[in-house]
Amino acid sequence: MKRLKQHAIWGRGSFILAATGSAVGLGNIWKFPYIAGENGGAAFVLLYLVCVLLVGIPIMMAEIMLGRKGRSNPITAVDNISRDAGAMRSWSIIGWMGVVAGFVILSYYSVIAGWTLDYLVSALQGKFAGLNGDSSNELFNGLLADKSRLVQWHTAFIAITALVLMFGVTKGLENAVRFMMPCLFLLLLILLGYAYTTGEMVTSARFMFSFNPADLSWNSALIALGHAFFTLSIGMGAIMAYGAYMPSTAAIGKTVITVAILDVMVGLLTGVAIFAFVFATPGIQPSGGPGLMFVTLPVAFGAMPMGTVVGIAFFGMVVLAAWSSTMSLLEPAVAYFHERFGFHRISASLLVAGAAWLLGLGSVLSFNEWSEQQLLWGMNFYSCLDFFTTNLLLPIGGFLTAIFVGWKMKREVIAHEMQQDHPRLLAIWRWVLRYVSPIAVLAIIINLFFPIATRVAE
Repeated sequence: MKRLKQHAIWGRGSFILAATGSAVGLGNIWKFPYIAGENGGAAFVLLYLVCVLLVGIPIMMAEIMLGRKGRSNPITAVDNISRDAGAMRSWSIIGWMGVVAGFVILSYYSVIAGWTLDYLVSALQGKFAGLNGDSSNELFNGLLADKSRLVQWHTAFIAITALVLMFGVTKGLENAVRFMMPCLFLLLLILLGYAYTTGEMVTSARFMFSFNPADLSWNSALIALGHAFFTLSIGMGAIMAYGAYMPSTAAIGKTVITVAILDVMVGLLTGVAIFAFVFATPGIQPSGGPGLMFVTLPVAFGAMPMGTVVGIAFFGMVVLAAWSSTMSLLEPAVAYFHERFGFHRISASLLVAGAAWLLGLGSVLSFNEWSEQQLLWGMNFYSCLDFFTTNLLLPIGGFLTAIFVGWKMKREVIAHEMQQDHPRLLAIWRWVLRYVSPIAVLAIIINLFFPIATRVAE
């Protein structure tokens, strides 16, 4: 296959913002704070940070290195690099798995992200005022039952995502993240400032960071490991695709560590703000999953002074986080059609986004008409897509990436690509990538599939 000319190179700052935007998403804002509070507080956070160091950062560095060396979309990049390494070209399955996983995740992620647009509009209209637990549940359940509204917001989110990518890598993606991410950080600071005025920052911090080693278990360790893996967008082609736009003069290790720190900080600080709102509102308790964001928080916003403004700021931040993530999910497939088949960026964006929109209709129906339709192991259409991408494609892709870079690529080739990093860091990274990261990812896969294997056997 002919090597492709690189179309654009970002500055290091733009790459950091783009990679952080890919990593920061809905999971950081509502999932991480809750699982930290329920799995040992500060002890869990420390465990999570260790997992980020041993699994997340090493594999993320490997993905970026592959993308930058290949200077192409994930599929073509891994294909070219495997050929240069004298390895079987079947290793290009790493790129294929990433692109497919990103595309499938985009199809249902945009449906969930559409909820945030609906709630942003509700906040702007002042609908949170006077909400209680029952009325907030009715508001959320009403949204899920309304197919036309779900399709409307799903379409809107896919459209605004495709629109950015149509303008290209520099005018579209780079300019978007340079505007969106500072806005996200600014909104987070505003929320933290207001959370401080509620007087419940200490209670919130105690809920999230109280050191409870007795709450730790093997299961909580695997939760930390899995979340560390998925929170950095590993295995879905996004980071590898962005790596193709990373400047050659930037140190991969230092850059990835910066992204990881920003990603973790957003999760922790958002959690502190969220639970300060919750604990400042009498009569409501913290809950996990969608209920925290779409049921509990609207009640809190409706009861607090200036709650409408705070609700607008919060859901505005969530929309920006989700939007930056969907852009990174769409880019790998768009880059592949653009570079491999010569599609114009507009045509490629419309083609891939349109296909993702169509697949996403199945997820829309999964929350109403198809909610009871069980396809596999008691899961409906949406649950199946979510399970097989996050629990199969992503970890296997990360595992294969660690094996390929750690064992198949020549040491001197890696050293040349990573020459901006300290030699000792390079040695430690390569050892962890070869021996620690693959075993950790296998532990995730075995833990996820063993209960299912047991259930089938029974």
